[in-house]
Amino acid sequence: MSTSTTIRPPAPPPHGVAADRTVRHFNQVDLARRWNVSPRTLERWRWLKQGPQYLRVGGRVLYRLEDIEAFEAEGIHSLQRERRDAR
Repeated sequence: MSTSTTIRPPAPPPHGVAADRTVRHFNQVDLARRWNVSPRTLERWRWLKQGPQYLRVGGRVLYRLEDIEAFEAEGIHSLQRERRDAR
């Protein structure tokens, strides 16, 4: 007697849940890992009003991916611009 295995396609997401599971928010620890800095550094930046924009949701701090990427883009330095500014 042989047994057959039925392969079913994945179930659709529940109503109201996006099928796209792309990470859109980072917590403090996730962002600290991304940038290889201490979570305390991010806390200090928030206190000093530096660093990327963040959200407070139910007492938790979250960073939106688009804010992280914008902050990273602001930090990109061009050698041409630095040479021009040095004159």
